[in-house]
Amino acid sequence: MLLDTASLYFRAYFGVPDSVRAPDGTPVNAVRGLLDFIARLVADHSPDDLVACMDADWRPQWRVDLIPSYKAHRVAEEVPGGSDVEEVPDTLSPQVPVIEAVLDALGIARVGVAGYEADDVIGTLTGLAPGPVDIVTGDRDLFQLVDDARGVRVLYPVKGVGALDLVDEAWLRARYGVDGPGYVDLALLRGDPSDGLPGVPGIGEKTAAKLLDAYGDLAGIMAAAHDPASKVTPAQRKRLQEAREYVAVAPKVVRVASDVPLPEFTPELPREPRRPEELAALAERWGLGGSLQRLLSVLGPERAG
Repeated sequence: MLLDTASLYFRAYFGVPDSVRAPDGTPVNAVRGLLDFIARLVADHSPDDLVACMDADWRPQWRVDLIPSYKAHRVAEEVPGGSDVEEVPDTLSPQVPVIEAVLDALGIARVGVAGYEADDVIGTLTGLAPGPVDIVTGDRDLFQLVDDARGVRVLYPVKGVGALDLVDEAWLRARYGVDGPGYVDLALLRGDPSDGLPGVPGIGEKTAAKLLDAYGDLAGIMAAAHDPASKVTPAQRKRLQEAREYVAVAPKVVRVASDVPLPEFTPELPREPRRPEELAALAERWGLGGSLQRLLSVLGPERAG
C-alpha cells in the first residue's frame, strides 16, 4: 500500500475540525486525522507493506522548465535557486513535522526524494513492486498507474477513507473511456487548473475521450490533426495545431517518473513501534490520544492471525 501522504493529510486537515488540539492549544487535526486514516486503511485492507510517500519537492524545477505555469498559482514564496514555498494553511504547516516524527517513531516507512513529488516516488515503487499494489490518493493523476494485469489499483477517497472508489481499468473505462496509460493523454488534453496545466483550449474531457477513442493515443490525434483527410473538425484541428508546443512537452510533465533514485528503506508494516519511548513522548506532547491507540491496535501482533 502506497500513501500519497500530503493528499491524505490535506484531506484530514479539512475533514477534521481544528478544535482538535494538543494540550497547549496547537491544532493537531491533520495529525490525528491522518493516523485515523491509516488505521482504517490497515484494518480494511490488511497490507503487508505500507509506505508513506512524501513530496520532497512539490514543484520540481524540471517540470516548471517544461511548463512554467505548473502549480504556479500555489506558490506562496519564490526561493531563488531552491524549492518554492507552497501556499499551505497557517495551521497545517506546523503539523507536517509532527506527522513525520510520529511516522518515524512508529516505524512506518516514509520516503521522499529531492527533486521529485510523491507521485514520482509512487510511480517508481509501483514499477518495482513484486505483487499487487493499492495506491491511496485523492489525486486523479495517479489513475495513470492503474493496471489490472499487475494488480495495481487506486483507492480514491470519496469521504474520509471509509468510503473509497476502487479504481481499476473497468472503473476508468466507465468514467473516462480510457485505460491507465490513456489517462495521461486525457489529462494533458483536458488540462487541470489545480496543477496549472492549460490543456488544449476548447478540448474538454468528453472531447478528449472521443478523440482518444477515434485515434488511439496522443500521437494518433496529432497525426490526424495534421492530416487533411481525417475527420477531425476544423475547429479541433486548429486548436490542436496551435497547441503543438504544449502537447510536445506535456506528457513528460503529466506522466509520473518511474526512475526515481530511492533510498534504502524497510517497507514492511511494523507490528510494534520502532521507538516506543519517543512515540509516547510525542503522544503526550501533542495529545494524540485515541487516534494513535487505534492505529497501534491494528498494527499489533494479532494482525498476523
